[in-house]
Amino acid sequence: MPSSRREQALLPRPTRIAPRSGHFALDARTTVRAPGEAEGAADLLRTLLTPTTGLPLAPSPSGAITLSVDPTLAGLGAEGYGLTVSPHCVLLRAATPAGLLHGVQTLRQLLPAEVLDPAAVRREYWELPCVEITDVPRHSWRGLMIDVARHFHDAATLRRHVDLLALHKLNVLHLHLTDDQGWRMPVASHPRLTTVGAHRAETVNGPDVSTGFDGRPHGGAYTRAELTGLVAYAARRGVCVVPEIEMPGHVRAALAAYPHLGNHPDRTLDVWTRWGVCDSVLGVHDEVLDFCRAVLAEVMEVFPSPYIHLGGDECPTTEWEHSPAARARAAAEGLPGPAALHGWLLGQAGAFLSRHGRRPVAWAEEGTSLPPGFTAMSWRDPAHANDALRRGHDVVLTHHRTTYLDYAQDDAPDGPPAQPGPVVDLRAVHRGDPAPEPPAMNGGRILGTQAQIWTEFAPTAADLDRLAYPRLCALADRAWTGPTDWPDFTTRLTAHLARLAALGVRHHPLTTPRTTAAPAGTAPSARPPARPSV
Repeated sequence: MPSSRREQALLPRPTRIAPRSGHFALDARTTVRAPGEAEGAADLLRTLLTPTTGLPLAPSPSGAITLSVDPTLAGLGAEGYGLTVSPHCVLLRAATPAGLLHGVQTLRQLLPAEVLDPAAVRREYWELPCVEITDVPRHSWRGLMIDVARHFHDAATLRRHVDLLALHKLNVLHLHLTDDQGWRMPVASHPRLTTVGAHRAETVNGPDVSTGFDGRPHGGAYTRAELTGLVAYAARRGVCVVPEIEMPGHVRAALAAYPHLGNHPDRTLDVWTRWGVCDSVLGVHDEVLDFCRAVLAEVMEVFPSPYIHLGGDECPTTEWEHSPAARARAAAEGLPGPAALHGWLLGQAGAFLSRHGRRPVAWAEEGTSLPPGFTAMSWRDPAHANDALRRGHDVVLTHHRTTYLDYAQDDAPDGPPAQPGPVVDLRAVHRGDPAPEPPAMNGGRILGTQAQIWTEFAPTAADLDRLAYPRLCALADRAWTGPTDWPDFTTRLTAHLARLAALGVRHHPLTTPRTTAAPAGTAPSARPPARPSV
């Protein structure tokens, strides 16, 4: 792509961009000035560019590239930046170090795509087009959830996705660490969570047992060092890792390791080998509360994120309704019945997090039942986001018909396996759901949005690439910039594909779908079971 056109192909699109004539030349003599808090951004610039360009970008008090943190630039907010590229110098400024990190990614995109390719032939001369950019994100929460419980993905794969998130100015990696089919985070006080709960004997071949099982064991867990290393790696790139520990449902793997935490302490369970929703849920006796606190205490040690996700969705209440102990607990707590134990237990765990300065998050099955203080991820129906906002909850928009990337991307009959459900094509993600307008008198805020990849049918790193891209590009554009014209987005995306190719991203091809997603506002009764991976 000619240097004169690169500034028109930035993704996400900057808030304001003004092309100028000329170019800035980078060569072996180019140096970088980055005083004080800007040093981390300069380190990132070298980390990203030096291995592929061969340019040292050495530090110098008189560098032609200047990176500067200036707290007086309040109009740029916590993550915005200002960038000026002239023929003789480059000036990147932000009110915070986070803003500089995003600006570094823009500089990276202004260079030819081969700068992103580790295998490209190095050369001693590169050009940046002259331009003035002022860029401020629309939302503070711009993320991707990767489910590593259904299928385990190693730490190297997650680091690669952190790099891709940062390129697209997405700032949250939400890790779904536990579920019925696997527990991936080590907890020192409960070692069987990973020695037992991280391994299942086999996996169902399809959405139900009618097609049998594959007969192959599946498992994996992270070490504490891998998780703390991932957190640090992400932070250097402006990405926060938000952990999720599911409760009170989706806990079959935990109960396989510690049956006494369930409603039938003498029952032996295996780590679940099916998809869908398992009936086994946590008990509500005091030992369960101690377990939750112990797990969350270690989660907070590993993950400094201000947000901790507690799951909270798809929790059958049958076991509580048939349990004398659960009914007694409900009565003792003054609850109207066993079903209310769901909110009570989440409230107990959330209060523990709040006492330690963290903010609990949960999936909102509807908008009116989460305990106070929870951030709601509204996924079933856009109207639920409004309900949650009215009750004072902060909201992350995760409507399944516009953010669930495990749904099929087109209606091709011979396409790869995907979750049964609506087609969520590139245009559906780009269109998104209009942000709800909260009533004037309420404390709830829309924090932003994120995409989801449930991994029933994503066992490999290549599957994650195919499901995420290019659809995640559309979500990134909307989360940072807000709604953009479809022709403008597709023009920029077509150019951006060269960057993805240089990074080795095995994305789904750009196609025109023959059908569109069903109307918004309806949802399946659960995260639907999926077809088998082949």
